[in-house]
Amino acid sequence: MTTKTRAFLKWAGGKFALVEEIARRLPDADRLVEPFVGAGSVFLNTNYPSYLLSDINPDLINLYQTLKHDADHYIVESRKLFVAEQNNKEAYYLARQRFNDTNDQFERAMLFLYLNRHGYNGLCRYNKKGGFNVPFGSYKRPYFPQKEMEFFAEKAQRATFLCADYHTTFAQVRSGDAVYCDPPYLPLSATASFTSYASGGFNLEAQHALAGCARDAAAKGVSVLISNHDTGEAREIYQEADRQEFLMVKRTISPKGNGRKKVNEIFAGYGPAR
Repeated sequence: MTTKTRAFLKWAGGKFALVEEIARRLPDADRLVEPFVGAGSVFLNTNYPSYLLSDINPDLINLYQTLKHDADHYIVESRKLFVAEQNNKEAYYLARQRFNDTNDQFERAMLFLYLNRHGYNGLCRYNKKGGFNVPFGSYKRPYFPQKEMEFFAEKAQRATFLCADYHTTFAQVRSGDAVYCDPPYLPLSATASFTSYASGGFNLEAQHALAGCARDAAAKGVSVLISNHDTGEAREIYQEADRQEFLMVKRTISPKGNGRKKVNEIFAGYGPAR
């Protein structure tokens, strides 16, 4: 990998800094399946003939579908929100309310990008009623990621996007696929959980169930790679993996500068090795 491509969305837990480490652990395959696609850094920085990319967040998948099928129109219209008049608290909260009230998928896609780039720390968070509730971010000049969206839209022609949970996605895995799983990470401490990016969260039971899906896929000859924080719980969850590797990575784990520190990462590999 020479030049890395950045995702056009800000995303908690994004894998841009780790894509080389992930890519070299993934085998050649006919298709890469990602049940937790997030901002898509692995998709953008690998070169498979085709992709199945899923996430449980319907707004994320709607945005990706819109870019895939209507990129030029989408970019022209969404740029109109990235002007000085829209970069203040009043405009932001009006836009957030519009987003929560509308069922128009194109409008939701435009506003999702606006909220992502203008909201606090690029967070994606919903309340119990399903309403987006991230506060205003107060950035001087939010970046409009046109080049990144154009690259995404072009590569998206190789991808199928699916709004689904990991169980549904694994049910579509077939011989010749490789699977990369980037689930919401296990917390490093009792107060450090970032698992509420979509309604419902991702609890310990779900972490174990995902490992079970990986074992089942591996039994069919499919290679599965899962990344997570290297914690005692993670080592227990992945104890039946065919391979475990460990890495120190620099990550921002709080919005403050002193939150940038190295943490342990675990890669659990199931099925055929690369």
